[in-house]
Amino acid sequence: MRNLVTRLVKEESGQGMAEYGLILALVAIAVMGALMALSGGINKILQDIGDTLKNPAGSGGSSTS
Repeated sequence: MRNLVTRLVKEESGQGMAEYGLILALVAIAVMGALMALSGGINKILQDIGDTLKNPAGSGGSSTS
């Protein structure tokens, strides 16, 4: 029993994996926060691209659909 307790105290591989998991979770939260903060700007850019594709400049306003 003493050997098992000593081994559990000295074993650190599980601790390293837990730290990587926490870092990954924090990075994911930061990315989600950044995307939420930038969503309005990204939405406007995508809308402008969509409008340009629907009505390209120099087409004379005619559509082929």
